[in-house]
Amino acid sequence: MATEIRTPPAARADITSSRRDFLRLAGAGLLTWTPVHRVLAGDPATPCSPPPGFPGSIPVFLQAFKNWSEEIVLDAVWTAVPKTPEEVVLIVNWAAAAGYRIRARGSGHSWVPILVDPGTTCDTKVILLDTREHLTAMSIDTTVSPPTVTAQCGILMQTLLEELEKAGLGMTATPAPGALTLGGVLAIAGHGTAVPAVGEPVLPGHTFGSLANLMVSMTVVAWNPATSRYELRRINRADPEASSLCPHLGRSFVVEATLRVGANVRLRCQSLTDIPNSELFAPAFSSGRTFASFLDASGRAEALVFPFTDESWLKVWTVSPEKPRESKETGNPYNYPFSDNMDPAIASLIGTVISGSGFLTPALGQAQFTAVKAGLLLGNSTDLWGWSKDLMLYIQPTTLRVAETGFLVLCRRADVQRVVSEYYAQLVTLRDGYRARWDYPMNSCIEVRVNGLDHPEECGVSGARSLRLSPLRPISGRPELDTGVWLNILTVPGTPKANDYFRDLERWMFQNYSGDYAQMRIEWSKGWAFTTSGPWTDETLLHETIPACMSTGQAAEDGFRAAIEQLDALDPFRIFSTAFLDRFLPPVQKIGLDGPPRKGGGDIQHIQPTGKHGGTGGNGGLLASPRAKVKLQPATPGPQVVETSGDLKSWTPVSTNAPGPVEVMVDTAAKRRFYRLVPLK
Repeated sequence: MATEIRTPPAARADITSSRRDFLRLAGAGLLTWTPVHRVLAGDPATPCSPPPGFPGSIPVFLQAFKNWSEEIVLDAVWTAVPKTPEEVVLIVNWAAAAGYRIRARGSGHSWVPILVDPGTTCDTKVILLDTREHLTAMSIDTTVSPPTVTAQCGILMQTLLEELEKAGLGMTATPAPGALTLGGVLAIAGHGTAVPAVGEPVLPGHTFGSLANLMVSMTVVAWNPATSRYELRRINRADPEASSLCPHLGRSFVVEATLRVGANVRLRCQSLTDIPNSELFAPAFSSGRTFASFLDASGRAEALVFPFTDESWLKVWTVSPEKPRESKETGNPYNYPFSDNMDPAIASLIGTVISGSGFLTPALGQAQFTAVKAGLLLGNSTDLWGWSKDLMLYIQPTTLRVAETGFLVLCRRADVQRVVSEYYAQLVTLRDGYRARWDYPMNSCIEVRVNGLDHPEECGVSGARSLRLSPLRPISGRPELDTGVWLNILTVPGTPKANDYFRDLERWMFQNYSGDYAQMRIEWSKGWAFTTSGPWTDETLLHETIPACMSTGQAAEDGFRAAIEQLDALDPFRIFSTAFLDRFLPPVQKIGLDGPPRKGGGDIQHIQPTGKHGGTGGNGGLLASPRAKVKLQPATPGPQVVETSGDLKSWTPVSTNAPGPVEVMVDTAAKRRFYRLVPLK
C-alpha cells in the first residue's frame, strides 16, 4: 500500500544538522551505551571530594550513568561494586551515619526516576552500588517440589534462564530483554505476556502473572531497631513484610531472592504480518483473526503496531512439545536481529522526523514495518521452535532507545477484545486529530500484551502474602477481573507534542476503563502521570488516582499506604530512596490533634482545626463535617503554616475516653512544605 505524505504549509528545511546529530548518536551510543571511564576517589581528575569516611576496603569511584531511554544522563556519580551482601550492609550503615543514600544499580532498564534523580552530580549524597559484577551467585534446589532457584540480585535474566534450562526448568513468561538483572525485575514486577489458553492449566512452579509472584523468600537489607543498625534479614513470602517488598519500587535493597520454578517447555513462535488492524482489533465478539482468538488458542501473544500502517506484527507463542514440520528450530535467543540493529536509512529518517519534519512520520511507520517483514523473511524467522528461553528473550541492548508509556487494564478475560478494540480506536482518533494540526507525536509503535494476575498461592508457600504494589494484584471481591492487558506506546525522546498526546490518552484511559467494566493501573518502570511538562508530573494522579486504584477492593491496612508504612519500617531513614520516590511515596505519619506527633516523629509540631469547624481541643469540628479544614504547623522555625482540606472518612480516638483527641493520618513532604489529609486506616 502506498504511503501518503502530507507536507505542511511551512515544513522546516534546515534539518541536516539535527539529522547528522541523530546519526552520530545512533552510531556512538543511541542504540547501546556502556560506561567508558572510572575515576577513583583521590585521583587528580576527580572533580568532587570523595564521600567522607567511606569504607576503605571498598573502592569508590566516579562513573557516568544513563537510563534506558537516555532521558536521564549523569556525567559523574559515585559508584561502588560490593563483592558480598556483607559489604552492602557495611556501606549502608556508613551511609546512614554520613547522610548518604544508597541505590542498587542493575542494568538501568527503566524510564521512571526510581534509581537516581535527574540532575544528580558527584556533589549529591548518593552512592550507586553496581550489583552486576559480584552479586551474581545462584543455586537450584530440586529436593523440593516444585523446585526453587536462589539467586543474588545482580544476576542477569539470560544467565538465570540458561542455568534453569540446563536443569530442565523454566518460567512461563519473562521480560523480553535478557540483560535485565533479577533485582531490577523484582523491584518493578517485571513480566512477559501469557494467559492460559482455553483449557490450559497452571503448571506446578509456574505463574501467568509477574515474576514477582514466584517469590518464595528474599534477603533484604533492613533496619533493626534492637541493634540500631541495618542488617541482612530473610523474609519469607508468608511474612507480613513480604507483601510490600516485591515489588518495592526502589524503596528497598534486595540482595537475594528464592523463586519457585517449574518444568521447562518448548514453544513455537509464529510471526504474522498480514492481519488488518481492523480485524485484529475488531469490536468485541467479532469473528475472524481477532487478538482474543489467538489468546484462546495459544494464550501468549504480542501485537506491535507501527504508526500509519494497516497491519501489525503479531507474535503468537504456543506450547509445542514436538517440533511442527513448518517451524525452524532455534537454540539461541534474540532471533530478530533486524529489530536490534537499526537500518541506517531508518535512523536517517528518524533524525529527519524528530528535527522538525513530523509530516514524514507515516513514511517512517511504513519503513519500520517493511523492515520487520523483510527481516522475518530474510532470517527465516516467521515460524520458530525451541526452548522457552530462546523464544521469550528477543530484545538486546542495541535496540532503539525510545520513551515509553506504561498502562495496565484489569478486566474480564471475556472483555479483552473490547479493551484492545476501544484502545486502538481511540489511538486512531487521537492520531488523526493531532495530524489535522500537523502534529505527529507518536513515531515508534504501539505494544499490546496480556498477563494473568499475581495469585499468591501459585508460589507454593502456605499463607503466601498478596503483593500490595504489584499492578497485577487481584482486586479483592472482584474475581471476575482476572486478566491484565498491558497497553504501551513508544516514541523517540524529544518528539514534539508527545507529552500532550500521552496526557490526552492517559486521561481517556482512566475515564474509559473504570467501574464494573475494568480498572486502570500503571506499569511502574515506564511513563505515566503525564502533563504537558512530561511524565510523573500530574499531582492528582500521583497522590490520589494511582494510590486509589492500587488500593481498590483492599482493606485499609492492606493497601497502597500500608505498603509505604511497611517499607518505611524496614528503612526508616529512607536510605533507599530518591527525591521522586519521596514525592510519590511520602512518609505516612499519625499525629494527635492536641499535641506533638504520637507515632513516627516527623516535621509537624501540632495540628488543630481552624475556621468554622472551630476549637483547638478534643474532637473539635472534625466530627461535625466529613470535610475538615486543618492548620498544619511545621516543627521547624519559620512562617510556613499551610492550610489544607481533605476527606476525613474514618478516624479513631487516641484515648478510649470519648471525647478524646482525634488522630489523623497526614502525608508529609517537608522539602515542599506540602501536607495532605488522607483516610486513616
